[in-house]
Amino acid sequence: MKVATFNVNSLRKRLPVVLDWLQQHRPDILCLQETKVQDQDFPAPAFVSSGYHLTFRGMKSYNGVAVLTRTPPEAVFYGLDDGKDPDEARLLRVVVQGMPIINTYIPQGFEIDSPKYQYKLEWFTRLRRYFEKHLSPKKPAIWCGDMNVAPTPIDVHSPEKHLKHVCFHEDAKRAYQRTMSWGFIDVFRKLYPDRQQYTFWDYRAPSSLEANKGWRIDHILATAPLAEQCTKVEVDIEPRRAKEASDHTFLWAEFAV
Repeated sequence: MKVATFNVNSLRKRLPVVLDWLQQHRPDILCLQETKVQDQDFPAPAFVSSGYHLTFRGMKSYNGVAVLTRTPPEAVFYGLDDGKDPDEARLLRVVVQGMPIINTYIPQGFEIDSPKYQYKLEWFTRLRRYFEKHLSPKKPAIWCGDMNVAPTPIDVHSPEKHLKHVCFHEDAKRAYQRTMSWGFIDVFRKLYPDRQQYTFWDYRAPSSLEANKGWRIDHILATAPLAEQCTKVEVDIEPRRAKEASDHTFLWAEFAV
């Protein structure tokens, strides 16, 4: 089973990038974040001949998640479902061949002293409760997406310069680790403990990709029974070099199931 994740940063704008990658790599599951499109405007017709089933939840101009699967999902669930506001278009859970796939676009946080940062930290707390409610760490499950956290110094360039960044601040890392500790394992880091590999290079620094000044903030995680069956994890940098590229690129993992 091949699972991929990609923050597309506007699906309609990056549609050729996504379609080309699907044709070349044929993952069983592709999770997209930051689709930035309302449901009624989702470019579903473009995927008709792709062989994928589409599940999505969006909103205008920002957020939005989608999951593409080669087999139709048996069940679909939207949002954190804890009754709290806001419950934005940031989480989508599908069940494929009995396995839950959770696709999340974690809030970025803006600035350390911003209410948006506190919202990000609380979102992680809500997400852990969601896992406790709906999943079991003893059964196969996948959690993937744009987590907006670089977990360790090796996951960001010049870490000493980013200690107060909302994606590397100690509180954000702690909140992410606490959510992971429910029972999820970072399969990239499991297979490659010392590899420095990024998934995001900031647009605002035009030479960031060439200089490899990036962040590893997109992740694929699995519960222990499934993580043990992960055979390969890779980052495909080429789409980041494409015309009209997202500032993120594709991360994918293979599982022997």
